[in-house]
Amino acid sequence: MTAPLDRDLVFQAMTRPQMFAGVTYSYFVVNAVLTIELFLISRSFLALLVAPLIHLAGYLACLNEPRMFDLWLIRVSRCPRVKNFAFWGCNVYSP
Repeated sequence: MTAPLDRDLVFQAMTRPQMFAGVTYSYFVVNAVLTIELFLISRSFLALLVAPLIHLAGYLACLNEPRMFDLWLIRVSRCPRVKNFAFWGCNVYSP
């Protein structure tokens, strides 16, 4: 009988994306840019209270899959909706 396989924690750490405060670094930058834009548009410091809410939403989304936002961006950019999506309920390229 063979011994059970040992997991190496270094492998898991090397395959995870770069994280900052529980979210991916790209999501953190997008959160900062959105918060700054909201602050500049509204001219109120109350707009800065939105940042923790956006961060919390991203943190909860990244708990199961850290690359969720990167995968979503790839899907949106590579698989756009076709004209007959409403009729078939999916992307069908033949009429």
